[in-house]
Amino acid sequence: MRHEISFSDLAGRRVGVFGLGIEGRAARERLIAIGCDVVAVDDDAASTGDATVLGSSDGGLRALAHCDAIVKSPGIPRYRDDVVELHKAGIPVLGGVGMWLEEADRTKVICVTGTKGKSTVTTVIGHLASHLGTPASVTGNLGVPPFAPGLDLDGTLVIVETSSFQATDVAHSPGVVVVTSLGEDHLDWHGSLARYQADKLSLTRQRGARHTIVADTPSLREHREQLGGEVTWMTDEVPTLAAALGLPGRHGTSNAAVAVGALRAAGVKGSDDAARLVEAASGYEPLQGRFREIARHGGVRFIDDSLATNPLPTIAAIDAVGDARLALLLGGHDRGVDYDELVATIASRDAATLVVTLPDNGPVIGAMLRSRSKVQVVDASGVDEAVHDALQWLDGSGILLLSPAAPSFSQFRSWKERSDAFALAVSAATS
Repeated sequence: MRHEISFSDLAGRRVGVFGLGIEGRAARERLIAIGCDVVAVDDDAASTGDATVLGSSDGGLRALAHCDAIVKSPGIPRYRDDVVELHKAGIPVLGGVGMWLEEADRTKVICVTGTKGKSTVTTVIGHLASHLGTPASVTGNLGVPPFAPGLDLDGTLVIVETSSFQATDVAHSPGVVVVTSLGEDHLDWHGSLARYQADKLSLTRQRGARHTIVADTPSLREHREQLGGEVTWMTDEVPTLAAALGLPGRHGTSNAAVAVGALRAAGVKGSDDAARLVEAASGYEPLQGRFREIARHGGVRFIDDSLATNPLPTIAAIDAVGDARLALLLGGHDRGVDYDELVATIASRDAATLVVTLPDNGPVIGAMLRSRSKVQVVDASGVDEAVHDALQWLDGSGILLLSPAAPSFSQFRSWKERSDAFALAVSAATS
């Protein structure tokens, strides 16, 4: 159930905040500022360091049942039993991004979603718009919610990285929605691949849907009936732009193309001028953890792709390295996705390839490779050991690529922490 309820609609009411992550904390602060009686609940209340936060199993759920509405953290599945029960009790269960969109000028909002590429595309749109003379603000799943108190978005084009979790709470589509790709992810949250894909694409077909900018990929073509708004399929509109932005491979070209499509749909002046776009690309820095070269040592290039938290971006990364000799660091938290296509991609490489697996699910993927190919596979206990083993095998020539195809939660708190650990391991191994 999608509710057309904004933050302002809840002024002075008793409101629950379920989950105290980045969005939950921002929502709590905003609700308090408009006079709400806020009940804060978290599954792990002790970890918040706030004695006023109730544990969900320690009376928190009972407290939420007496609220007029609940603002749920994106990380808490909408299909979880306790959330479903709250909804059945007639309590609106809301999301911060959806509530913010209810009272935003949606003609000035671009939401970017996709299985891979959404962080890059979000920042590219913001960079290009600003350098073309249109003030822009980059928000959302990147770390700054658009509803964060004190964030001034007036007079700016707002670009919101939007996850499949957040899409389920949106009742009105913004003026422009970008879909960068569609694969398999977050099955533990959504419950099935079909529901994951439907939830993600639902962002394009809510009330007020206008422009939908879509990467022209086979997977998205297969799901075209689930796309709403006026759909524009993007290929390579500006051939030199991806290179100017420092985005390699076919996925880099696709990301640049959908960014341009979004700018044009939003009416950004200069976005139809190829030369101006290439000039505006100057100074863009590829994101940490997104296929970024972090070092060279002798004939070895070290590439950090820690943001590859599912198979699709890892497949794109393998494509981007071409025929180079490759040592691939693979594995992380097991989220129950299908690795058959990734295994087939690795097995089909003609160039010399080593796969070094990481806990938890790396050895499982490695076993699949051993049974289906002659690719060399070794298991490592962590990033330090993996970098050491990969360097020994490369023997001074090739690419060492961290592209795990899995989340970081088994050994790290975030992809960034994993990215930092990789950089430290590379530095130690090459100094």
